[in-house]
Amino acid sequence: MIDRIRKLPVVKGLESMQRWLAPAFLRRRVFAVASVAILLAIVYWAIVASDRYVSEAQVVIERTDMAASVAMDLGSLLNGAAGGNRADQLLLRTYLLSMDMLQKLDAKLDLRGHYSNTQRDTLSRMWDKAVPAEWFHRYYLSRTSVEFDEYSGVLVIRAQAYDANMAHAIVSTLVAEGEQFMNELGHAMARDQVEFLEKQVAEMGQQALQRRRDVLAYQNQKGMLSPQSTAEAIQVAINQMEGQLTELKTRRAAMLGYLSPQAPAITELDVQINAIEKQILAEQGRLASPKGKTLNTAVEEYQRLEWAAKFAEDVYKTALIGLEKGRIEALRTLKKVGVLQAPTMPQYPLEPRRAFNILVFVLAALILAGIIHLLAAIIRDHQD
Repeated sequence: MIDRIRKLPVVKGLESMQRWLAPAFLRRRVFAVASVAILLAIVYWAIVASDRYVSEAQVVIERTDMAASVAMDLGSLLNGAAGGNRADQLLLRTYLLSMDMLQKLDAKLDLRGHYSNTQRDTLSRMWDKAVPAEWFHRYYLSRTSVEFDEYSGVLVIRAQAYDANMAHAIVSTLVAEGEQFMNELGHAMARDQVEFLEKQVAEMGQQALQRRRDVLAYQNQKGMLSPQSTAEAIQVAINQMEGQLTELKTRRAAMLGYLSPQAPAITELDVQINAIEKQILAEQGRLASPKGKTLNTAVEEYQRLEWAAKFAEDVYKTALIGLEKGRIEALRTLKKVGVLQAPTMPQYPLEPRRAFNILVFVLAALILAGIIHLLAAIIRDHQD
C-alpha cells in the first residue's frame, strides 16, 4: 500500500506527459505554441532588439616597387587583379580578423564595454564584459566581416556597433592598423635583408682586403712591383739584343770579305757577339727554365693573386650596391592600403533586419508547426 502511494505522483506525471504527447492534444496545441513564439519574436525584433549601425570601407593593396607591380600571372589576368595583391589582401584579411587586431581595438576603443553595455538587449549584446578572450573573439567575428572580392580584387570591411560613431571608429581603426601592419611586415623583411647584406658586405670587405694584402706580400717577397711588367721589359731587352746580334753578325760577314778571321776588327766583333749571345741566354733563363722558379712562374702566381683580388673587389662592390638598395627599400613604403571608399558614417541602423527576421521566423514556425501537426495526424490515423 505504501509503495502504491509513493508511485502515485509518478504515475500521474506519466499520464500528464502522455496526454501532452497525445496526437489530438498536439494537434490542438501546436499552432497555439507557434502563435505564442511568433508573437514573442515579433515583440523582440520589432521592439526589444537594439539597433546596430554598420560602417563599411573598401580598400586595395598597392605596391610601390615597380618590379613587383609589373609581374602578373594568368590568374591575375583572368581575375582582373594582381596575383601578389591578392595574396597581400588575403593576408590583411586574416590579420584584421585576428585576436591581435581585436586586442588593439579593445585597448583603443573599449569594445568590451561597448558590446556588453547593459542598456542593449540581452540576446544581441555580449553577456559579460569579463568573458574569456575566445568568446570575445567569436562575438567580434559575428559583428565584423572582411570579405575579398575575387573579381575586382577589393577588400570590403564592415563593422557593426550600437553607436554610429563607434562603427565608424572600428572600421577607421581597421584600415589604419591594416596599412601599418602591411608596411611593418614589408619593412621587417627589408630590415632582415639589410642585416644579412651588412654581414655579407663586412665579410666581402675583409676578403677583398686580404686578397690585396696577399698581392702586396707577394710583391715584397719577389722584390718587384709587377712580375708581368718585368717579364715584358726583359722580353723587350732580349728582342733588342737579338737585333744587335743580327746587326753584328751581318757586319762580321761583310768584313770577312776583305779581312782575315784573325784581324783585330773581326776579333772584336766576335767578342761582342759572344757577349750578346750569353746575355740573351741569361735573360731567357730568367723568363723560362725547365728547373722552374723563373719569371714566368712568378707571373702566373701574380696573375692568379691579382685575379682573386679583382674578383673579391667586384663582389664587394656588388654587395655594397645591394646593401644601398636594401636600405632604400627598408626606408620607403613598400605597400600602401589604397582606400577606394572611406569608412562610412552610418545614419540609419541597418541591423537587425527586423522585417526580414520576423518574416523568416514566422515562416519557419508555421512550417515546423505544420510538420508536427501532420505527424500527429499520421500517428492518430495509425492508432485508429
